[in-house]
Amino acid sequence: MIRIRACAGMNELEACVRLQFETWGYGPNEAVPRKSFLLAQQIGGQVIGAFASDAQDEAKAGRDDALVGFALSLPGVKTTPLGPAPYLHSHMLAVRAAYRNRGLGAQLKWEQRREALSRGIRRMEWTFDPLEIKNAFLNLHKLGAVARSYRANFYGVSSSHLQGGLPTDRLLAEWELDSPRVAARLARRSSAAPTIEERIVVPASISAWKSSDATRERALDAQRMIRKQLEEAFSRGWAVLGFSLDPEGNGIYELGVLNPTENCDEENAP
Repeated sequence: MIRIRACAGMNELEACVRLQFETWGYGPNEAVPRKSFLLAQQIGGQVIGAFASDAQDEAKAGRDDALVGFALSLPGVKTTPLGPAPYLHSHMLAVRAAYRNRGLGAQLKWEQRREALSRGIRRMEWTFDPLEIKNAFLNLHKLGAVARSYRANFYGVSSSHLQGGLPTDRLLAEWELDSPRVAARLARRSSAAPTIEERIVVPASISAWKSSDATRERALDAQRMIRKQLEEAFSRGWAVLGFSLDPEGNGIYELGVLNPTENCDEENAP
């Protein structure tokens, strides 16, 4: 049984730190330390864990090896036409390898949303690698986030084995937690299909290309092309409105004009 709840106590925060190393393979200079996880909880962020435990034995949920996933967010403030507005930046989401492809990442995100809304926070953001097809599918298709900002080499050089030595390019996901778009995704309802102006393909083989010295230049060429295409689309005022997979497993970014009434929160919809 998987239980989703806020992490509690130093042992669970330390388990998050270890899972971070396990997931990304960071060097010590890039890892988020336990103190920062603790600080995030104290200043209005989130450290939400997924625990494999017996529902009849709550004590088991506190064991180090019970943690199978976590999501870490930090608080921030946005300047809006109506004044300062709080939001959360979701900095990390990790799931242990044996528990992936079970929808656990989505469960952690939906719990982030529930907890944020319970405090009156109506927006979250996070960055993600545009070459990671599974992450893009989760963020854009399942959760209903949109993207309209490209951050080239956002983190600089990374020791993560997932980066494969490529620049740390990122898309900024914008998640309006109480919007009709996101509410429809949560309820698994279909919504009005947007007009798609352009489609940008991410090759299914991109992860394999990054992981091999023989093909890394090919991955870099693909990254440069996708960066150019997305930046040009954003310069035209388009946003990434969806993400799909073709029969070969290639990822497809779907871009068009963002309808503000679909992506704003329902209380402030015109």
